[in-house]
Amino acid sequence: MNPDQPRARPRLDAALRGLAVTFRGRTAHPDEFNCECHWGSAEDLARLKVADVELDLDLLHRTWQATDWSDKASVLRRILPQFASALVSGLIETPFGMESVGLSFARASWQEWPAEQAAAVEEFLNAWWAYALTDPDPVVPVHDLLVLNAEATGTLSPWLATWEALSDPVADRHLAEAADRWEYELLGDQLPWSAWENEEDMRAELTSWLVRHAPARLRAHGVPEDLLHRIRLLGLTGPDRWDDPHWPGHRY
Repeated sequence: MNPDQPRARPRLDAALRGLAVTFRGRTAHPDEFNCECHWGSAEDLARLKVADVELDLDLLHRTWQATDWSDKASVLRRILPQFASALVSGLIETPFGMESVGLSFARASWQEWPAEQAAAVEEFLNAWWAYALTDPDPVVPVHDLLVLNAEATGTLSPWLATWEALSDPVADRHLAEAADRWEYELLGDQLPWSAWENEEDMRAELTSWLVRHAPARLRAHGVPEDLLHRIRLLGLTGPDRWDDPHWPGHRY
């Protein structure tokens, strides 16, 4: 990944074009079905079976959010170029957090798709992450995009590694915002989002990464001392954590 901001946007644009080319002509399976009462009309369903026709935003939302498609891969491939563009443009909102967007990728098992298709999706996720890390005002906050990527791929490791390797004041500000948002749940030994799988492994990895990597960057960024103490407390367990004079008094 190249997280250098002047190059990151062209890379993201190229990744979006790559999705458009790779998934051109894709449709939902001819026999795909969904409930007219709860999902949408027969006319809506028919649109998913016609290639390269843009969907209205409401239909796009209902399509990616639905979990009961028979052929989830075909449905995601049908909407993916438009879906990705809408994500990058900030047009996708969900009351259930960005983990639900990541799950829409994971449920379609995109990593098992033919190599060219899987590579196009992977490059999009990587390019968007590289861009967001150095974007001062990303449309999807970095802490939310990390959740999306973790759920879409089933792992935190590559995303944290890229963040760690990036020496950039904007990325440090995103780290400070993320640490402040995550510390409450992590100090209660909880992952700060609802993971589909590997929840305990992700919690342990995120906690360890923050304890090891965040303090020096956060201190240089000038975060409040109490946040630094909360990150330090993540490295302690049991009474050592709760009885520390800097325990913030969280209750769970």
